[in-house]
Amino acid sequence: MVPLRDENPIKITPYVTYALIAANILVFIYELTLVPPQLDGFFHLFAVVPRELTASFDGIAINQPVPEPLTLITSQFLHAGFTHVGFNMLFLWIFGNNIEEELGSVKYLIFYLTCGVLAALSQWFFSANSGVPSLGASGAIAGVMGAYILKFPNVRVVTFIPLFFTAIRVPAVFFLGFWFLQQAFNGLAMLEAPANVGMESGGVAYWAHAGGFIFGAILGPLLGLFSPDSKPPSYSNPEAF
Repeated sequence: MVPLRDENPIKITPYVTYALIAANILVFIYELTLVPPQLDGFFHLFAVVPRELTASFDGIAINQPVPEPLTLITSQFLHAGFTHVGFNMLFLWIFGNNIEEELGSVKYLIFYLTCGVLAALSQWFFSANSGVPSLGASGAIAGVMGAYILKFPNVRVVTFIPLFFTAIRVPAVFFLGFWFLQQAFNGLAMLEAPANVGMESGGVAYWAHAGGFIFGAILGPLLGLFSPDSKPPSYSNPEAF
């Protein structure tokens, strides 16, 4: 299922969401200028390499110019391909503006980056000895989605279903809830997978997605998602879908 838009208008200009999208796209354009060996080095330097992060936490010096803990932030702006960056930015475009309006720009930026850090740590917890770089904005965006499902469960999301080449309108609680269950199920499945599957071979970081979603659902309310002057949780178009 591919989200096209949500029926949840805003009254602000979401400058932080726009800036995050622009930053991710600009970094990806820079990645396209690198030849494969350079790109591998770029990823190794700025993405999270779990075993190096583990070594850093253990007090073992890593001889590289970027401190490994800092990659918990820098990795959020790296992407592995057009599909990776395209879908991430689509989800951020659709769901980020409403959460920015609710939290305010400063708290939203703190929320976004914190969710990204905690999402990366969630993945690290399950793959602490992996040498495969972990990267992408998915964990931070999953945090946005976790906050969104709490605040706007009934808002309709216009969703394209490629199998039937049609679009339907579904409540956010169904769309985002199904997405989260997919990530959690796949993450659990990866725990039983051989060592050459998943993160060990450069697969999808499902635990970053699931962890980001959960932390977003926790941090959102703590930062004022349900403040008295915000939209009510049932804010939506009541028309049946």
